Amino acid sequence: MAPSLLQRNQLDYALRISGYHNECKVEGEWVAADATFAPGRCFLAYRQPGASQVIVATSLPHVARAFTEEGNLPYASMALPPGAVSAFLIEVPYLHSAVRRFFELSRSLPSAPLDRFHEKTRSLPAATEVERLVVQRIGQDIFRSALMDFWSGRCAVTGLDQPELLRASHMKPWADCASDAERLDPFNGLLLAAHWDAAFDCGLVTFADDGAAQLSGKLSEGARVLLLCMRPSSPRISALRAGHRSFLQYHRTEIWKS
Repeated sequence: MAPSLLQRNQLDYALRISGYHNECKVEGEWVAADATFAPGRCFLAYRQPGASQVIVATSLPHVARAFTEEGNLPYASMALPPGAVSAFLIEVPYLHSAVRRFFELSRSLPSAPLDRFHEKTRSLPAATEVERLVVQRIGQDIFRSALMDFWSGRCAVTGLDQPELLRASHMKPWADCASDAERLDPFNGLLLAAHWDAAFDCGLVTFADDGAAQLSGKLSEGARVLLLCMRPSSPRISALRAGHRSFLQYHRTEIWKS
């Protein structure tokens, strides 16, 4: 059954304010749109007329996997529209945040940052040192933007949400990466508060595969107190994915000063 005019307006609004501005024609009860600044399509439908739940579907398998890894269970009790690969049942009060999360994941997960980098630098020369620095700066800006999306604008450790105080930290440093794909891979990065970034960058802290912080024995007592002041017991990153592990292993082996 097609949604009522009111329901359609509610679903259209949820798509538009979350980055999905290009409406797409879909049959039946679904409303769908493409993102203006990200790949992928988002589909919305009420579970049933008058229901307090909405089905949110995506056309991107890696977005569906990431959303599942964040604790959301796929919903398989309704036929998907053409182009959708997976759906999730969301309570109406959380609809906007769920759609926005789809958009953030579609912008941040491979290979969206790399595609944006190639688009922006395709016509730029890189023969001189100055030209190479310009290209590198573009890549670093894109990498930071991808991490801001993936981590929802919050420090992965402390939850700090002031953008000016957040840094995009590479696990495998830019200069050590073998390719632009490695440099711009969001799984090669953490969004960290400035003091955690500085400690991570120089190897005074690292993280285990389960996200637990590991502090170097070279940290002074004052530095240890500062790092732990917002997380006095067992600082931990809770949103690590399988894609982070090889890069974290590199950091623990090559960068961390145990």
